[in-house]
Amino acid sequence: MEKIAIVGVGNTKIGEWYENSLRGLTDIAISKAIESANIDPKEIESTFIGSMSSGIFNQQEHISALIGPHSGVNAPALRVESACASGSQALRVAMMAISAGYYDSALVVGVEKMTDLIDIGDVTTALGTASDSSWELGVGATFPALFALMMRAHMHKYGSTLEEFASVAVKNHDNGSLNPDAQFRRKITMDTAMKSRIIADPIRLFDCSPVSDGAAAVIVTKESLAKKYTDDPIYITGTGAGTDHIALHQRPDITTMESTKRAVKTAFDMAKITTKDVDFIEVHDCFTIAEVITLEDIGFCKKGQGGKFSLEGKTALNSKISVNPSGGLKSKGHPVGATGIYQVIEVFHQLRNEAGKRQVTNNNVGVTHNIGGSGATCVVNVFSRGE
Repeated sequence: MEKIAIVGVGNTKIGEWYENSLRGLTDIAISKAIESANIDPKEIESTFIGSMSSGIFNQQEHISALIGPHSGVNAPALRVESACASGSQALRVAMMAISAGYYDSALVVGVEKMTDLIDIGDVTTALGTASDSSWELGVGATFPALFALMMRAHMHKYGSTLEEFASVAVKNHDNGSLNPDAQFRRKITMDTAMKSRIIADPIRLFDCSPVSDGAAAVIVTKESLAKKYTDDPIYITGTGAGTDHIALHQRPDITTMESTKRAVKTAFDMAKITTKDVDFIEVHDCFTIAEVITLEDIGFCKKGQGGKFSLEGKTALNSKISVNPSGGLKSKGHPVGATGIYQVIEVFHQLRNEAGKRQVTNNNVGVTHNIGGSGATCVVNVFSRGE
């Protein structure tokens, strides 16, 4: 089976795009991706769009028909929804379609326009629909509360500390300060993070990713056609997905994410790598506890040591393992349905040595980790340059 190659990428800056629409943001990202790949839009045979809640955020469903033809790509279009992992799932669907021989090339778009809902309570409720509506959202447990439960359980079980979680936020803001497309480009101190207001105890403001708008697009094709579009394609060498119970109370241990473990095993086995081969990773840090748990579940450190691993500086840029060189969701931003594609674009630029001041020096193998909800869904992809 041929590997799938990424030959072009494009994205908007992440932020609060009050002056633009969901359709307008995707137009920007798609046009940049087409220009990047130097591809005729007529050669794009299908479009796959990852978006979580356009019906709630924008009162617009059927966005596959809204986005594709408007951007000039007149190919069959399909929307893929998997909460915050929608973008990564859309990429997997595109990969499977190409591998199955249905298409030679495809456009994959991730988009979310969250600020069309002015009231933050409405935004929180919209995001909460990715949890169990009956057992969690319906009784007032929004995602800050759910991840607070996970954080408190981790602190109780392993003795992790608020300082350790704050170190995750500080590191990601350090990296984000170097990313011109990041929503927040300011460094923060440990004191600022630890003294920020409580959102859902023990989670504080700087443990949380923001409300964001953004669109990102990649163009993928089969390996044999990649050099037609670029001299420096990036290959997806492994992919995996996992699914777990949507509600926390149905999981035997809320300090781990079984979906991550399953996705990692599949992706790493396919790519024939171990954690020792990974040079950098984009991790889904919707809350700092999510990054800590992920580092443990993937195997970069022992269970219960993820916070200490971060506090000791082992996840900083060009340290033992560069984690979230983009700034992660925490600093770069989190336009939920688009996040997975933004992660892929960061890896694309890192592997091509195009990341500027945040460039990872050891950059042979990059990984993306993208979860949906409180970890009920996970997609992991492995990337490398051609030989």
